[in-house]
Amino acid sequence: MKRLYQKFASVTCVAIAALLCFTLYMQVTLPDDFYVVEGEPFSIRAGRYITAMEPAEGLPAHAYDQSGNSYHLDLKMFGAIGIKQVNVQVVERNYVIPGGNPFGLKMFTEGVMVVGLSDINLDGQAVNPAKEAGIATGDIILSIGGRKVSSNEDVAAAVSGSQGKAVAVELRRKNTRMKVSLKPVKSPDDGSYKAGIWVRDSSAGIGTMTYYNPTSMAYGGLGHAICDVDTGELMPLSSGEIVGVTITGVGKGVSGKPGELRGSFNGSGRMGSLEMNNETGVFGLLERIPVSGEAIPLAVRHEVQTGPAEIRTTLSGDKPQNYSIVIEKINFSDSNPTKNMVIRVTDPTLLEKTGGIVQGMSGSPIIQNGRLVGAVTHVFVNDPTRGYAIFAENMEKSSKIIESGSRKVS
Repeated sequence: MKRLYQKFASVTCVAIAALLCFTLYMQVTLPDDFYVVEGEPFSIRAGRYITAMEPAEGLPAHAYDQSGNSYHLDLKMFGAIGIKQVNVQVVERNYVIPGGNPFGLKMFTEGVMVVGLSDINLDGQAVNPAKEAGIATGDIILSIGGRKVSSNEDVAAAVSGSQGKAVAVELRRKNTRMKVSLKPVKSPDDGSYKAGIWVRDSSAGIGTMTYYNPTSMAYGGLGHAICDVDTGELMPLSSGEIVGVTITGVGKGVSGKPGELRGSFNGSGRMGSLEMNNETGVFGLLERIPVSGEAIPLAVRHEVQTGPAEIRTTLSGDKPQNYSIVIEKINFSDSNPTKNMVIRVTDPTLLEKTGGIVQGMSGSPIIQNGRLVGAVTHVFVNDPTRGYAIFAENMEKSSKIIESGSRKVS
């Protein structure tokens, strides 16, 4: 009998520990904030055993069912074990036209980005004024000697104008502004003054449009930031535009080597402005409609579910088509806003032509149950049939800034 009690106690302890671990895991993975569309009930798909109790404010949820209201819900496991309290914001249902069309990006940076350091040979000794000043790869140089710089030529002129004297350099590193003292040296090769840096002032590329609002003409695309190819840092946007693109070919992806969409600017001219580049994509205002179609509801995150869905993307020319996929996993956490879902391509035609997800598909809209639920963001290098996707809700937050007339460039 004693052994039976010991066994029962051990099993109970293990069960309690497992329950505690699961509770702590859900506390971390579930977001603190949810959005619910007015007129529709709140539901959570994060687990069969998790329930949302009546609002902590004491009134039933339907009492707050008007856009702009908010309330708090206690999430519990088995209706008894508290997990966390979350904030629920009631919002209007937004309708957008899904894209899937390719577009070209032309952007100029705010300041210039340091993409490399290069030593200068002085009498057999390697020196680097920028490194000695504390300038590092990935820094954004805003001004030199009190003169704003926005191009490679600006930097060369400012360095040359120093005549070898120390000048103040204002730069931004991540989100911190700082000033350093830079003393250029005279190169024995050509007699010009040099700082020992390589900088980049612009970028261009091809991506896929996710959606646009037919009323405001605000669009969103890519689903992730435009980053510098050398440093991996987000490119700080000063100005830019989007232009028409024609897809001319596809490089099929295989394990270990992602494929790509090949295309070129088609000369059709400017499609719209590029107003924002942040971790959830690129955003701006259209000046002409790139693709027609019916507006569909934009889903909030708790409406997304595992199972069949479709992506809309372009493999030839500039006309998108729909292809079948499966949403395998959903991550409701806010820890990584661009990797909210794991998706797998199941469409035989898409698998035959591309091998799955390829570079250039980023931003391809994902449609499920007649709603825009997200966009493709990344491919798994070792399995091109699978990749990550972002919630459409996360991209819409940036679009709202554009629609409100506010301008935030990075």
